[in-house]
Amino acid sequence: MIKNIKFFIIFIVLFFYNSILFAENKILFIDINFIFLNSTAGKKVNDEIKAEAKKINTEMINYQKELDKDKDKLISQKNVLSQEELQKKSISLEEKAKNYNKIISTKNNELSEFKKNSDIKFYQELTKIVQEYAKDNSVEMIVKKQNILIGKSSLDATQEVLNIFNKKIKNLN
Repeated sequence: MIKNIKFFIIFIVLFFYNSILFAENKILFIDINFIFLNSTAGKKVNDEIKAEAKKINTEMINYQKELDKDKDKLISQKNVLSQEELQKKSISLEEKAKNYNKIISTKNNELSEFKKNSDIKFYQELTKIVQEYAKDNSVEMIVKKQNILIGKSSLDATQEVLNIFNKKIKNLN
């Protein structure tokens, strides 16, 4: 009977000890958007994107003003020009607008491609840093904060990863 009690006590101790070992698995989460918006490299990329978007918008506004001015000029000349000449200038104005729309579309596509490539490069660099961080800190799993419904703030490793990212990555090429 004493052997059974000893066996039972040893079994319980091992069971709880084993449970404690499994409870020590580290799972953390990080806010990727926060890192992108607040890292040195991310800020540079965001500034470039904003500057290019602003440049495109300014060009579009200026060209729209120019087209409106040409249109008003054409309307004012409506009574002076022959029907054939008016039609030629009208077609020329439409072609000018189409060409400009193609240019703007191309620039917007280039900007979208730049954003896409920047995101890919950022995620590649961040993945390397997160893998290294997980290895150095014996972390079992790191999850995106966007996929977490509720979590302790002590499990948020965003600031630590941001600091490492800023030290290692100064800009995204």
